This record gives sequence, structure tokens and C-alpha cells, in this order.
Amino acid sequence: MTAGPVPGAPRGAARLVLADGRVFEGEAIGAPGRATGEVVFTTSMTGYQESLTDPSYGGQVLVMTYPLQGNYGVNAVDSESGRIQVRGFVVRELTDLPSHWRSHGTLDGYLRAHGVPGIAGIDTRALTRHLRTRGVLMGTVTSDESAEQALARLRLTPDYAAGDYVATVSTREPYAFTGERDHAGGGPHIVVVDLGVKRNIMRILAGRGCRVTAVPYSASASEIRRLEPDGVVLSPGPGDPMLLDGVVEATRRLVGSCPMLGICLGHQVLGRVFGARTYKLPFGHRGANHPVLDLPSGRVWITSQNHGFAVDAAGLAAEMRVEQKHLNDGTVEGLVHEELPIFTIQYHSEASPGPHDTEFFFDRFLASVSGGGALAAVGERAGGA
Repeated sequence: MTAGPVPGAPRGAARLVLADGRVFEGEAIGAPGRATGEVVFTTSMTGYQESLTDPSYGGQVLVMTYPLQGNYGVNAVDSESGRIQVRGFVVRELTDLPSHWRSHGTLDGYLRAHGVPGIAGIDTRALTRHLRTRGVLMGTVTSDESAEQALARLRLTPDYAAGDYVATVSTREPYAFTGERDHAGGGPHIVVVDLGVKRNIMRILAGRGCRVTAVPYSASASEIRRLEPDGVVLSPGPGDPMLLDGVVEATRRLVGSCPMLGICLGHQVLGRVFGARTYKLPFGHRGANHPVLDLPSGRVWITSQNHGFAVDAAGLAAEMRVEQKHLNDGTVEGLVHEELPIFTIQYHSEASPGPHDTEFFFDRFLASVSGGGALAAVGERAGGA
């Protein structure tokens, strides 16, 4: 049980200071202390527990644009990893009286239990508009400094893009995922390269009868091959894909050995494997309402997204084509190989939080896994460690 403060009790003062000097005054929530990182916003109305525990938010201070948070508490099943991944949390209004049959505590208590500071009582929509205009900024949540002191400290903090956050969220050792029940058996063996994997990706694969093994982001192609995967999934994760040369090289050596699916950061890694560069978006795509156009069918899906970088299609090899685009800004949302069973999606088909419009993409991937056998002729290209 994570207890919250006495309802109606006053909280101490806190402030959010941005790198451009903008200051938002509010109330301290969560754990005491300071939280510094890239300040990003999500437009999702619900799903704060899934977002807080999503490893793709590593190194960031998360702003919930929707004004009311915490109204359904926290529970034992909605976490997407073993801990809160965000550095700080920003909300307009935080309730101390949650109501839900699965709730076992308050959002404020959950933050305190995980040592994560936050701030409430600020105009999060004004903050969101500011970030949309200026682009994402480094920022700090503090309750024991003046704005001037916080800004001086912030200006000595390395920029988010310089950090290798995948190393901080990836598993250190391979492990078999069984989820809520043991799915081990005769299903296909899927190896997930953990760049910051969400549990729901592995739940969905296990729920479809797969044996699932997660491996560290540093695993070599030969180490992955020794596991004899029927398919490989490159997971989502935080940070700049241009810093992941080792992952890109290992993935390049696996091309042709088995079907591959790249999700979010995994999509960007596979884009790099096939010649593309990536670039930073002004304020990223984060939320559960992003429209994606499937070019072959003309269909539009509403997707869950959480990324700050995108693939530049200009450098893609001829055999890799753009299959999906974001309808708001035209950025690349999906790639497919012309010959090999290699698929990528920039969004989160596993949702959590978000719509389930595109969960079928796992079935498409697994159908290619079941096809098998057709890759022997190109398998020689995967030689080397």
C-alpha cells in the first residue's frame, strides 16, 4: 500500500525551471529532491502509470497535458517495467482520493515510493504550448532553490541528446519472459533485443504462444544466433539512435537470418541498417491519438506514440520502402523490405496506454515467422559476429 498525504493538506512550494529561463511555480509532489532532464509532454488523457514506467521516457521529465491525474490510483498490473523510468513528473491537478477497484494507493505515494520528484498546480497546457513553440527543452523540478540558482545549475547539465540512456534501461543478462503464466512450449522462439522494452510487447508475444527471450542491447549477432531465434524483435527505447552503432552493426549481421520487427527505436535502428539517418523532432510524438496512413491500403490507424527522433527516408536503400506516414507532419511511420520479412513501425502497436488498432502487426510478423524456410539462400549474408 502506497499511502498518500492527508486529503486537503498543504504541499510545499516547488518550481519548474526551463533552460530558456521560463519558470512555472507550483506545489511539490512525490519524493523530495530535484529532477532534471528533457521536458516532454504527452497528450494521453489516461495511462499515467504505463507512461511513468515506460523505459522510453528514461532521462526525461514528463508533462501530462490532460489536467486531472491520479483519479484511478495505481495498481499491480499496469506497470510496463520494474520501476518508474521518468526523472520527474508534472501535472495540473493531482487527486489524493483515487477511486478504482484495482487501486492500491495514490499516484503521489507511488512517486514517493520510487524516489521521483514532481510538481503540481501549474498550467500544463500553457507549458505544452511553450514546448510546441520552442521545442523540447532541458528543465528541472526543484523545491529548495531559487529560480536563478536552478537555472545556473541547469545550464551546466549535459543536453539530453548526449546521453546513452539505452544502457541504463536495458537488461544486463538474457532472460526468458513468461508473464502471468508459463507459455514455454512448442511455439516459435522470439528474441527481443531490449533497448528499453515494454512488458506488453512480451505479453502479446507470449499470449500468442511464443517463447520469448530478452537479451541486452549489447548482445552480438553471434550471441543472438546461438539462441536459435525464429524471429527477432528490436524493442522501443530512449535516446538518440545515432549513438547506437553497436546495435546497428549487430542487427546488420542478423539481416537475412530470420524475420525481424523493429518498434519505435527498433524501427530507427533498422532504418540506419538500411542506409537512413535519423534526426530530432522539434517536440516529438507522445500520446495515444496519432493518425498514421498506411500507403498501400489507404487506411488510417490511430496509434500510441512516444519518440523524439525520426527516420530520414532520403538515405534508405532501394530495397527498403516507406509503407506508412504520420498524417500530422509526414514523418516516416513504417518500413518494409521488398524481399525479406523485415518490418518496422515507429508507433507502439502494443499500446499501453493507447488504442489497439494496430496490434494485428504482431500477427503479421508472426505469420512471416511461421513461413520460415525461405531465408536459407540469403542466410549467408548474416555471417560474422
